[in-house]
Amino acid sequence: MKGRSCSLSSPTPVAPSVKDNVRSATVYAILFMISSVHLLNDAMQTVVVALFPIFEESLKLTYGQIGWIAFTLNMTSSIMQPVVGVLSDRSPKPWMLPIGMLCSMAGMAGLAVAPNFTLLILSVVFVGLGSAVFHPEGSRVVHMAAGSRRAFSQSIYQVGGNFGQSLGPIMTAAIFIPLGQRGAAWGMLLAAVAIAILFKVVPWYAARLAEHGGKVPKKKPAAGSSQVNQMIVLALSILLLVVFARSWYAAAIGSFYQFYARDHYEITIQSAQILLFLFMIFGVIGTFLGGIMADRIGRKKMMLISILGAAPFALVLPHLPLFWVYPSIALLGFILQSGFSVSVVYAQELMPGKVGMASGLITGLAFGMGALGSVVLGNMADAEGMDSVMLLASFLPLIGILALWLPKDRKEV
Repeated sequence: MKGRSCSLSSPTPVAPSVKDNVRSATVYAILFMISSVHLLNDAMQTVVVALFPIFEESLKLTYGQIGWIAFTLNMTSSIMQPVVGVLSDRSPKPWMLPIGMLCSMAGMAGLAVAPNFTLLILSVVFVGLGSAVFHPEGSRVVHMAAGSRRAFSQSIYQVGGNFGQSLGPIMTAAIFIPLGQRGAAWGMLLAAVAIAILFKVVPWYAARLAEHGGKVPKKKPAAGSSQVNQMIVLALSILLLVVFARSWYAAAIGSFYQFYARDHYEITIQSAQILLFLFMIFGVIGTFLGGIMADRIGRKKMMLISILGAAPFALVLPHLPLFWVYPSIALLGFILQSGFSVSVVYAQELMPGKVGMASGLITGLAFGMGALGSVVLGNMADAEGMDSVMLLASFLPLIGILALWLPKDRKEV
């Protein structure tokens, strides 16, 4: 990596004009609104996962079938994200944001009444498609509102999503166990609130696009050689593997840890929700603080701290007595999730002018590939038992050592 041609660092920026300073200002009102919609969107996705114990009982599903539901949700929402991202890079469509929410609303209605596994899968597809439409466009809104604080702004956006995911255990204990499958109809209310908020976001988004003739304002990529391009491809490949490993582990905890805790520690599903909630809510805090730290110490360092710092906690988690699981799983969620929003910003800075594609790759394709973990782990649980699944999953964060080979941060100008 010697020589200027191989560096991923940007040239020294020229002094900004007054107009540039205005555009570099962070628009917090829009950030908080799109983060709120992200919360509601991911809460709807979490409804699917939160209903796993209900589906297991009411529809007599196996762990393998539960894995296929998680796989369908993640693959539908993920594989489409890079596609939507590429299309929106070329021609952004602000009105697609509420359309995505309407699609998720239809999925919520289907979940409440699905009488069998087939119709359940179809309903999950609608929820996934709605999420696939939302995430790339939502990330673009964040990118345009972020100003000069990209990692911090991305963390605000991601905090909304993570907090929405953390509501799953609460919804299971408070809504779905008492009401059963029909409780999923409450998810339609989440979609309605999201659409109402988007009526404020979409006009701002459209106005910003109109300033640039309906196109996304793009940064001019730094002049590069084939070596630089090869380095970018290598960096993205490593980054996807790291996110892939993290998403496999998150699938193990989010989809199956409640069953593991129920059987291994002989506690109720309601009590197991407390462990999941700790993992998720501390993940929200970690996401927020990780974005702040990344703007100070750099994206790569923050990702290394996140994935490698979580590895010891993941390795010991299956061997701890119940008393020590509570603080350990909270710290695990905090450290593991502190690097997620940073990964998105790192990818965006590797691919200037391709915000939708970069966001789709990290939040979409990598998680879609990670969805395979739900199927593999679910079928393994049916064959070998849940203890084997948790033991195997505990080694996944060690793959994060690959992040050592990521190049230094590439800052946009």
